[in-house]
Amino acid sequence: MTREDFINILADKYSCLPDYPWEDDNESAVFRHKVSKKWFALLMNISADKIGKNSTEKIWVVNLKADKWNISDLKMEQGIYTAYHMNKVHWITVNLAEVNTVMIEKLLEESFNLTRTKKDF
Repeated sequence: MTREDFINILADKYSCLPDYPWEDDNESAVFRHKVSKKWFALLMNISADKIGKNSTEKIWVVNLKADKWNISDLKMEQGIYTAYHMNKVHWITVNLAEVNTVMIEKLLEESFNLTRTKKDF
């Protein structure tokens, strides 16, 4: 999946556009709930070695919140890693190039639901 594919899924399914909160980074994007403004996805272009791969190639990843009881099982799947730049107990990092669209959409929906507050319903 490409960066653009991921952004299009968010726009179509969640009516959510990327937010670019860092002045020095116009690529990394946060996706938030409309009302509470809580993050449910963080899209980044990082060096593959940041997630334990033996490469410095730049890759597109997304951080998603996951059920903490399922994270160890999820990390057994190809393309799903310990969270980079987020709480490792509650978040995972997904390499967009390694994980199929169906799985990404499932993980995205879980993250969206886990980060909702009463305001968001």
